[in-house]
Amino acid sequence: MKKTGYLHDNRYILHDTGPYHPETADRLLALYEGIKEEGLLERLTMIPASRADLKWIEAIHDPAYIRRFEELCFSGHNIFDDPDNCISTDSYESAFLAVGGILDTIDLMMTDKIDNAFCAIRPPGHHAERDKAMGFCYFNNVAIAARYLQEKWGIKKVAIIDIDVHHGNGTQHIFEQDSSVFYYSIHEHPSFAFPGTGRDFEVGTLGGHGFTKNSLVLPGQGDDAYYMLIQGDLLPAINTFEPEVILVSTGFDAHVDDEMSDIKVSTQCFSWMMRTIMDLGERHCNGRVISILEGGYSLERLPELAGNHIKILLNS
Repeated sequence: MKKTGYLHDNRYILHDTGPYHPETADRLLALYEGIKEEGLLERLTMIPASRADLKWIEAIHDPAYIRRFEELCFSGHNIFDDPDNCISTDSYESAFLAVGGILDTIDLMMTDKIDNAFCAIRPPGHHAERDKAMGFCYFNNVAIAARYLQEKWGIKKVAIIDIDVHHGNGTQHIFEQDSSVFYYSIHEHPSFAFPGTGRDFEVGTLGGHGFTKNSLVLPGQGDDAYYMLIQGDLLPAINTFEPEVILVSTGFDAHVDDEMSDIKVSTQCFSWMMRTIMDLGERHCNGRVISILEGGYSLERLPELAGNHIKILLNS
């Protein structure tokens, strides 16, 4: 059995998006209950969050953008850049704790205290640009994690595998000129016209040409498309890139019961995807895989999906 970390901190719940917003604190409560009901908590290394050092966030985001986020939160505003991006007075601190918890998790993995981890954080991150909030995202958690691995731990090649049903436009744009980070996304397109990026001809630019790969799934295609594209696109790309660490932008919103998409992926397909990613991790990274929560909005399905996800990380 693997030593699996579980990043969980009640302060993430303080990020208040208001009534009727899909990215709600109830998502984390549903995940936790699912893992608890499966009797998995005692098998995990529980990781509390600490606040990130500003320098790691500035490694990805424009300092003026960070200051603007802080000022809007602490001045009582409830919108940041777009009506989708609801904030509260605690959102700035929650975002710092989300990043800090992930960096703490990386430190534990890189010092062999854990083998892999699931980071149940909010706010999510993969839509956040260098200087713009989008799609419920404020700091690009997975991008900051990749740069931290490189700058603190000397990792030369990081792969980011994004299985959220929406394209991670922020992550792609941040690394599209960078050959040291391979970004792969499988997502619905068109997907409620959001974010409108992630076409198959987007493969990176300049020195990063060839280090971005997008797999597009049409509405309703479901499991068969995921099986075909993961095997045909992801596997050869990762086997060629040979990463030292794999980061997973884990969204559960492609599920058939999630109203934020129309892809209709089954619970079984989600498990197959994660087992496939873990196999890649064993082959290339000595199992060093960190899964970071992005989307997933079906409160009825999240407990089951989270329990399965953790079981796969534990290699049970």
